[in-house]
Amino acid sequence: MTAEPELIQQARSGNQLAFRRLVEQHEQQVRATVVGMLGDQPEAVDVAQEVFIRFYKSLDNFKGDAKLSTYLTRIAINLSLNELKKRKRKFSWLSFSREGEEAELQIEDRHENPERADKREMIQKALQQIEPEFRAVVVLRLVDGYSVKETAELLDLPEGTVASRLARGQKKLKNLLQHWL
Repeated sequence: MTAEPELIQQARSGNQLAFRRLVEQHEQQVRATVVGMLGDQPEAVDVAQEVFIRFYKSLDNFKGDAKLSTYLTRIAINLSLNELKKRKRKFSWLSFSREGEEAELQIEDRHENPERADKREMIQKALQQIEPEFRAVVVLRLVDGYSVKETAELLDLPEGTVASRLARGQKKLKNLLQHWL
């Protein structure tokens, strides 16, 4: 198996197979980040694809100072936040309120324990109910498993802000989930 730095170098040289391998290695993590931010919506697929398009276009600018997974997660968070802003603008033009309207989540694994799937769906819905600045921290810390320091770097925030947003985001999630359970 080829090491990641070598795959990056090969992709820079135009090797499409090397780029495909990089995508395959990171697509689940990118998708988890985007779905955590946007919900399991059609736009999430588009945003996840856009992450890799942006990465491909910026291959020559990737210096390797950060891990590739960190770099891709930052792109995913930024594009997700942009999509959330678009949604907000789009729905502000509507003359009727769409509050409370929830999109139905798709369950990917048909063999998954139904109780676990229900809990996952509730958590996903609850995540969509909290503000994007809290959601980003919760997704990065609790879904993607980044440390407070890494989350702070990804979001360009002080570590104390990350810690307080995480605490507030968790409290908001807990309150929402208590109402549903």
